[in-house]
This record gives sequence, structure tokens and C-alpha cells, in this order.
Amino acid sequence: MRALVDELLQVARAEAQVRGIALPPENPKIIQAPVPLDSLSVVDTLCAVEQVLDIELRDSIVRTGGYNSIEKAIDDLLPKIERVWVKKKGSKP
Repeated sequence: MRALVDELLQVARAEAQVRGIALPPENPKIIQAPVPLDSLSVVDTLCAVEQVLDIELRDSIVRTGGYNSIEKAIDDLLPKIERVWVKKKGSKP
């Protein structure tokens, strides 16, 4: 999960900068902050997760249209990533 959060934090910071959104200074607050994350950017973050978990994740696990915060992305993606893991590896990570 750490790799996913780190990648999503980078996406959120870049989006906030482009859109002129002021982010809180602490990561836990950024995770909850309302920052739009487009689906293509989130798909790019899956590469980091794939390397850590040594599994392939389909782009389709990312919700079309993206997410309104890192927290929403994590809530949607983690169960999907876990299902792929269990299917490929046979047990929960």
C-alpha cells in the first residue's frame, strides 16, 4: 500500500499545483484533501504497485473518470488489488 500512496501523493501534488489548489502540509491531510485525480494518472501509479507486488494489474481496475481524493482512490483500488493478488498468489498479502 505504501507504494500506491506514495505514487498517488505525487499525482495529487502535481494536480494541485496545476489547478492552484492549496494542499495541507502533512501527508495524512493531503490524502483526505479534495484533489481531483484523473484516471490516466492513477493508471500510471499502478506500475509502482506492480513492481512491489510482482503482479500485473489491468488498467480497468481504475474507475473511469478518476477520483476526487487519494482517500477515495485507495478505498476503491485496494480491494481490487487484493482480489488480483489472491487470484494470482492464492492468499492475502
